[in-house]
Amino acid sequence: MRFALNHIAAPNLPLPDFFATARDLGVTEVEIRNDLPDVLSQWRPEDVKAEAEKAGVAIVSINALYPFNIWAGDLPARAEAMADYAAACGAKALVMCPLKDGTPVDFDSLVGALTAMKTILDTRGLTGLVEPLGFPVSSLRTKAEAIRAIQAAGGEGTYKLMHDTFHHHLAGETEFFPDWTGLVHISGVTDPAVSVADMLDAHRVLVDGGDRLENLPQIRALLDAGYDGAFSFEPFAPEVHGAADPKGAVKASMAFVSAQL
Repeated sequence: MRFALNHIAAPNLPLPDFFATARDLGVTEVEIRNDLPDVLSQWRPEDVKAEAEKAGVAIVSINALYPFNIWAGDLPARAEAMADYAAACGAKALVMCPLKDGTPVDFDSLVGALTAMKTILDTRGLTGLVEPLGFPVSSLRTKAEAIRAIQAAGGEGTYKLMHDTFHHHLAGETEFFPDWTGLVHISGVTDPAVSVADMLDAHRVLVDGGDRLENLPQIRALLDAGYDGAFSFEPFAPEVHGAADPKGAVKASMAFVSAQL
């Protein structure tokens, strides 16, 4: 297996330091973000591209367009702007997350959004990484439903799935779709007191022996089924973000996962 690194694993590192840290860890694929930290508002895309090339890393995605399945208001304009940025900085894909405030979104609206977004992605040579969110309040919880919508939108050549081990567990999904999977996000939950239904992003730490999300079985299942892409660390917990030695923390998690597999 090979690892990738999402900037949220070390959000306090300035972009050049984040890229250099990834390379020091032997990681050559990275994800940049528009939230924690908001690289897109702070850096010109051509400068991001230059820093990535200098560090010897490839930008596999920008994380994330939200809520992609509500194709209204300013979303179309934000989608185009993010796609332009991705193309200019050398990113290969956009992560696309659904509405997660408890409001249902019907299937036709989901298909309509994927259809509209397909043109934006195709004209810029980008992949859309559709990431179902397993939260009970999410409007798109399962990968099976995402695939059905992608097929209805004729998007088989444009879209791939983001398999997130946290959201896979929260959704109670048991099926794996290695041929559809473009990238995998990994993070663990070790808090013994929180129920699965109450797990939030703030509970997500680096994967270690206390993990409750079955990361290792999920990773094994994907690899055994033929998935050959990267596994990208995406922890949201404040204690991870505030780590005194973020590189050491990620290195330890990489070593743990590798040793178990």
